[in-house]
Amino acid sequence: MPPGPGRPGARAGGGPERRCWRCGTPVVKRDLEQWFFRTTAYADELLQYPDISWPEPIRLMQTNWIGRSEGAEIAFSVAPDASQPGGDQIRVFTTRPDTLFGATFMVLAPEHPLVDKLTHDAQRDDVDKYRAETRRKSRWTAWLPTARRPACRSDRMPSIPSAASASPSGSPTTCSRATAPGPSWPCPPTTSGTSPSPSGSACPSDAWLPHRACRTSRSHRRTRAPRGILVDSGDFSGRPAAEGGRAITEALASAGAGKSTVSYRLRDWLISRQRAWGTPIPVVYCEGACGMVPLPEEQLPVLLPDDYEIRSQGGNALESDEHFLAAECPRCGGPARRETDTMDTFVDSAWYWWRYLAPHKDAAIDRELADRWTPVDQYTGGAEHAVLHLLYSRWFTKALNDLGLVGHREPFKRLFNQGQILGQDGERMSKSRGNVQDPDELVERYGADTVRLFLMFMKPWDADAPWDPRGIRGTRRFLDRVWSVTQDRHGHDREASGAGPADITPDAGQELLRLAHRTLRDVTADYEGFRFNTLVAKLMELTNELMRARGTELATSGDYDASVRLLLSMLAPIAPHIAEELWSRRLAAAGEPWRSIHAEAWPAHDEALAAVDQVQLPVQVNGKLRDLVPVAAGASEAEVERIIMARERIRANLEGQEVIRLVHVPGRLVNIVVR
Repeated sequence: MPPGPGRPGARAGGGPERRCWRCGTPVVKRDLEQWFFRTTAYADELLQYPDISWPEPIRLMQTNWIGRSEGAEIAFSVAPDASQPGGDQIRVFTTRPDTLFGATFMVLAPEHPLVDKLTHDAQRDDVDKYRAETRRKSRWTAWLPTARRPACRSDRMPSIPSAASASPSGSPTTCSRATAPGPSWPCPPTTSGTSPSPSGSACPSDAWLPHRACRTSRSHRRTRAPRGILVDSGDFSGRPAAEGGRAITEALASAGAGKSTVSYRLRDWLISRQRAWGTPIPVVYCEGACGMVPLPEEQLPVLLPDDYEIRSQGGNALESDEHFLAAECPRCGGPARRETDTMDTFVDSAWYWWRYLAPHKDAAIDRELADRWTPVDQYTGGAEHAVLHLLYSRWFTKALNDLGLVGHREPFKRLFNQGQILGQDGERMSKSRGNVQDPDELVERYGADTVRLFLMFMKPWDADAPWDPRGIRGTRRFLDRVWSVTQDRHGHDREASGAGPADITPDAGQELLRLAHRTLRDVTADYEGFRFNTLVAKLMELTNELMRARGTELATSGDYDASVRLLLSMLAPIAPHIAEELWSRRLAAAGEPWRSIHAEAWPAHDEALAAVDQVQLPVQVNGKLRDLVPVAAGASEAEVERIIMARERIRANLEGQEVIRLVHVPGRLVNIVVR
């Protein structure tokens, strides 16, 4: 959009200076009528993860975001004074009702509806100025430990139920309705000596919290009161904090001044945006008596105009598009005007996979196809979407299931988070930092398969790692070797380079095939576990063995051909172009009709061939490696000990020493302890 004031925007759009990054206009908060999805109705179910495999960090982030807390809601009554009769209720949620008798003052958010009523006329200008100042600040700036937090005292005294004393109220920035639906009462921890009271006078430290042995840690700015024994708490004194808290809540409930309840940090999903792109909200406003009317299904979808004009003064362009605004009330048939807010784009990303199944169907979701193909078996995405896209998708699935549109309540059975490729400086790639690596340039130089394969080989899939331009050349050399073992099994290019074939033993063909099947077994497991970097390393090992066989009699054997076939099949998912090309050439050379390697079934390894007949067992003496001993896989400890003790090198290292014991880790190592 062209620059101009008055345009709604996202919180992140203001930048650190709280000004529009396009035109420099100061960013301020405004109250708007908005549209919401009732995500809070599913809060408890969203905390459960039945029969799905999701990373624990993602589950923890969602759990913290939902923020379920059990506690009490307590109703405070505002005391009367000369300017108003009092009686207004201030309802506060707390997880610590046991601290009620230690309450010292009341905190209201600047936007709380009672702030206007409780502000004395003499202080109104100061309070209004302060509230306007907080509207210009971001919520995050107000929360910074270094932020200036003036206490806008009103000197009003809301009475505290079941307590003997009253508490003055105020309006600091630290209580935001974005995270706390109501006000709070701070109960400062005690210190050694005296602490300033809200009125500025000194009071004994024991008056601050009704707990014994509560002291502030010097290493923490904020502390949580420990759960001890209640003191100075009326009839509840002497009880353990947890028991006393329950008793206080029950007493408040009996008096109609409180109740046990559960609170959530989660808020309903605000989906409306004041902009001319996005999915229109299907509502019209009848100019007659019908008021706001949702459109019936047969009038959906509502389409955006193709020719709306972006206004230089800013704002939503749809508000001035008369062709779009003009509508007919679906109830009475009279004139109506359309809603101009459009939906958040996260609404689209919360259900797109169902639409992909039937993009041209009139109905939004094809239930038959959805039941056949969903829920999604494997979803891969970034951890940064944990509490937005991924949480919204879970809510969307539950809501659509309740509407009968899908037959399941979780969108993705398994979630795997990929890491990020950072710039060479170790920072996240960004044009502003100048550390972006253009993938098109790499594809032009090395080919798409090389780039794709290197990205998988350079790091574990779920880890972050800086870009290293040197490693990609090694990946290209690997693919060149794959081409050679497939297309030049006789080693003609080896002859040109003067390199001779490797020495081949009589059982080399069987060993090569055994290696291919072990590789297939391990690579299959690595694919399922997203261990792409290790599977590429295993394919490199198999390719190196095939390179050793080129130009020898082994290269003309069925074992060699079978090993190459397995290599191409394993390579196809991560280097699809070169694998398809080499597969096609093999079929043509064998006189077979063409078929795509990507339509082939995944090969199954031969368990007998993949089994290890012999292992090289490291043998240590007092922790120092002295020999590598070949032993049969699965040999008993007695047999392994007999073989080891017959080795000349081992006997030489044991000469003149007493063997104390043998530490045997089957298949891994043997350590001989001597003195």
